[in-house]
Amino acid sequence: MVHNVTLIHSIPGRTRLSLGVTYANGKEIEAVFRSFPYVYSASYTNETGSLLLYHDDCLTWNDLFLLLGQLFPEPEVVEKKEPMNAKIPFIEILVCFSAFMYETLKAASIPSQGLRNVTKASSLAVLLSSYNIFKNGFLSVMTTGKPNADTLTSAALLASIVKGNPKSALIIYLMSTISEWLTDFTAYKTRNYVRDMLSVKADYVWKVDHAGKEVKVSIDEITAGDQIVVFQGEKVVVDGTILEGTAVVDESSITGEYIPRELTTGEKVFAGSIVVEGSVNIRVEKAGDDTAISRMIHLIEEAQTKQAPIQSVANRLSEKLVPVSFVLAGLIFVVTRDWNKVLNMLVIDYVCGLKLSTATAISSSIGLAAKSGILIKGGQTIEKLAQIDTVILDKTGTITEGRPIVTKIITAESMSENQVLSIAASAEEHSSHPIAEAICNKAKEHNLDVPEHQEIDMIVGKGIKAIINEKLVLVGSKLFLADWNIPLEPLKKLNSEVNPEENIVYVAYDQQLIGIIILQDKIREGMKRSINQMRRHGVDEFIMLTGDRYHPAKKIVDELGMDAFIAEALPEDKANFVMNYKQKTDALMMVGDGVNDAPALAYANVGITLGTKRTDIAVETADVIVTTDDPLALAEVIKMAQKTMRLIYQNIVVTILVNSGAILLGTLGMISPVLGAAIHNAATIAVVLNSGKIIFLGGKASGN
Repeated sequence: MVHNVTLIHSIPGRTRLSLGVTYANGKEIEAVFRSFPYVYSASYTNETGSLLLYHDDCLTWNDLFLLLGQLFPEPEVVEKKEPMNAKIPFIEILVCFSAFMYETLKAASIPSQGLRNVTKASSLAVLLSSYNIFKNGFLSVMTTGKPNADTLTSAALLASIVKGNPKSALIIYLMSTISEWLTDFTAYKTRNYVRDMLSVKADYVWKVDHAGKEVKVSIDEITAGDQIVVFQGEKVVVDGTILEGTAVVDESSITGEYIPRELTTGEKVFAGSIVVEGSVNIRVEKAGDDTAISRMIHLIEEAQTKQAPIQSVANRLSEKLVPVSFVLAGLIFVVTRDWNKVLNMLVIDYVCGLKLSTATAISSSIGLAAKSGILIKGGQTIEKLAQIDTVILDKTGTITEGRPIVTKIITAESMSENQVLSIAASAEEHSSHPIAEAICNKAKEHNLDVPEHQEIDMIVGKGIKAIINEKLVLVGSKLFLADWNIPLEPLKKLNSEVNPEENIVYVAYDQQLIGIIILQDKIREGMKRSINQMRRHGVDEFIMLTGDRYHPAKKIVDELGMDAFIAEALPEDKANFVMNYKQKTDALMMVGDGVNDAPALAYANVGITLGTKRTDIAVETADVIVTTDDPLALAEVIKMAQKTMRLIYQNIVVTILVNSGAILLGTLGMISPVLGAAIHNAATIAVVLNSGKIIFLGGKASGN
């Protein structure tokens, strides 16, 4: 059943294989592999013929190879081929072509022995070098009963050789090889560029031993729970938390943010980032293939194997045109008996241009997005992104930063704003609650002298009780103050200035209500601009989903100019809303970052996670992972997808027009088979280069 098993990649617990050929009954394939010991699940992708296995960490690739050998006699296992693997045959053909042209010019119109010898040598070289083309072409007819692109090329090569003029065959081989190299090289360049950019290459790391001494060890010896030290100029090779020290860290390869950040105790660091200044002691949480950056690399590699619908359409269209070429060639021979016209029908086809240029454009786009910190899980996502007309965004952590800020302080008559803020900051000083952090940050921003507290007691879900200047201080909800019999008469004045649905913290000092602090989750910088840009790229409607209350939600929607919102939504409400809304449009994008967003992300046509605080389950569910906190990336990814699709359609039109024109001219006898082959292959090279410019020019030449 399995003729050619290719190992795509393997990490502990997870292996992806290419089965060499595709099978109609994918369920049977999955069932067979699930029967292997220690294999938990098997998922077969028919479009690519690839199989994803999840298995016990103890099961290695060598174990799988032995199991394959028992199940399928003598499977041929090969490593993935890199581009430029056909240099020697290509050089041989190039030499033959040069010799053929030299002898042709030398002999002029008089046949010579040298020309006859070169003709024979060229024919033999084409036959030997094109072995795989002949094999694939004839196997397709024998096994499926349908000719493919290689069948057509084989017929053209053989007809040219039988006719005694191998020049057409030489040109076909040379130019088709160049176009395939360009396609492979673009994919290779994309993959290697991203891998190099995200590389965490390091031979050693400074591990802190039990005695607290720094010891130089191999990176392979590092596991979760270890402590390491990273010094100035070194690359971080693990994911972890800073235990000690402060450093300026360049995280551009992870988040896409080019400005280095200052990180200190308690903050997270990721593999692939670089310590620009300072040094830090890190507790290792993930190492090796478990790091975020390694998972990014695997996601990118997997994405390049997933075909877009436009690729499937191009493939089906081109394959259906192959039999048409044979039929037309037969009709032309019957009518004209002219082998030159027949050969023109065989040397010109649509397959190469349609398939190669489309695959190159998709691969280049995935690579270009990855360079900007955007991971797209496959070509099908690019095509869907280009059609998006409705965007649904979660509020907390997506539209907003997920951390509140103080927006207003309302005081009783006897107190100033700074007095209320300094007393509240003293009480909240040692709390890790986001609201406490917002109050303390506001006090620091105003450079306030925060008084010391004598004692402090945190009442979960209500607030904080503290003693400051030997006076009772209460910071929390209105009910919390009522529990302590704080007179609430001043609330009438204070409440007249606020909406009760806002996020409010009440502050009491010495048995008196002295003020109200109003907080609001801060909108991400650039979110409004991103929404405006997405509107310019064809998005008609923006909807916000949030578990927050109506008034704070409406305030944000009005500020951003969004079209609608749903407040006080539970996770299942978000998922149901997205699922039901899909009945109105097939171009729906959902943006979120948390566990509660995962079901909604799965139901959307395109699910996107945004920001560095995204959860693992959201990453697994989403189709696009934006690793930066910049919301402008949402507009950029839609813009890039639309550019890519315009480029693909442009290539399809060019391929069809040029090759149809060449076929017409060849049928009328206005061009020779040699010129026909040159036109066809030149058009293929042109559209492949047009697609490749996405990665080589950064999309600059792709249009607006």
